[in-house]
Amino acid sequence: MENIKKEYSNGEITVVWQNGLCIHSKNCWNQVNGLPEVFNPRIRPWIQPENAKLERIIEQIGKCPSRALGFYRNSENA
Repeated sequence: MENIKKEYSNGEITVVWQNGLCIHSKNCWNQVNGLPEVFNPRIRPWIQPENAKLERIIEQIGKCPSRALGFYRNSENA
């Protein structure tokens, strides 16, 4: 499978998702420990970083066991 990298930005942070790394653990969007207001595979785009605070998004990305999710602060790439 080809690894496709997609980026989703809210202006402050860009969330990067790599489909080739994703093991679909559901950690990002489950109702108990996830952040479904940002990560929701039932809607498009499925990542909406404008729906949560920066610190919370970074914390949730850190829980991704496959490291398919990553991020960079947009000010770092200006």
